[in-house]
Amino acid sequence: MKLKYNTVEELVSAASSSNKKISEIVLEQQAEDMESTTELVYATMENSFDVMRQSVISGLDETLRSPSGLSGGAAAKVKKAVDEGKNHYGHLLGNAISMALAVTEFNSCMGKIVAAPTAGSCGVIPAALISVMDEYDIPKHDIVMSLFTSSAIGMVIAKCASIAGAEGGCQAEVGSASAMAAAALTELFDGTPQMVSDSCAIALKNTMGLVCDPVAGLVEVPCIKRNAMGVANAFTASELACAGIKSVIPADEVIFAMRQVGQLMSSSLKETAEGGLAATPTGCRLCRQIFGPDSCGEE
Repeated sequence: MKLKYNTVEELVSAASSSNKKISEIVLEQQAEDMESTTELVYATMENSFDVMRQSVISGLDETLRSPSGLSGGAAAKVKKAVDEGKNHYGHLLGNAISMALAVTEFNSCMGKIVAAPTAGSCGVIPAALISVMDEYDIPKHDIVMSLFTSSAIGMVIAKCASIAGAEGGCQAEVGSASAMAAAALTELFDGTPQMVSDSCAIALKNTMGLVCDPVAGLVEVPCIKRNAMGVANAFTASELACAGIKSVIPADEVIFAMRQVGQLMSSSLKETAEGGLAATPTGCRLCRQIFGPDSCGEE
């Protein structure tokens, strides 16, 4: 079956009928479409993963600060709490949260990241995969392969709904990243293709309607902390799916519903910084502080 990335069901069917993982059929298909070899396509994905890993390391620098002054140093604080045994919800979750913050803070400081699927949601997938890789000593090869599954889910969402905050709100960015991460995690822990689909659906349902309301129009507040939420959501969705819990609403219907919600959403809640947290008194004050007294539509 030649993949067209029109539905998640297409991915599940192709993998199930061939008795392969979604990542395996995606890698083979991508090599064929690019008139390349699976080795070269894998190497490209491995390079992307290496960039993700470096962005985690660089983002944990406690001296890191963004040009606006709105972010930097939070990842290091969480990591310190984890290392000292002072966090309350486990080593894995604590590290994942610190990594999600690290990548997005590094992005705000103009560091090199992988837009997965966007810069605003760049911390979710690296945090999910690298934290479980470190916690369970998972081979790098398996992690890289899971990124093909993650990417396939992202391609379906991008084609059938949106991954852009300006079009669909933050549900399209952090929500999509969380679904992509959940799918990768589920395959990593030997979930079936159908479980991968269920984890995607659950993650998207949990972020349905999430607005995009960046303070001062910058990808910092509340974007960075939403990446931390996104990785926790990915863990939850994958855990449920791997336990055999199905999504009552199929993944493709959830994606379509997300598209409809995005279309119904006010433009003030879609990356314009005209509503939500961006329009709060503190949000407006910060905007004026960064860009001057005539910013934020106020005299």
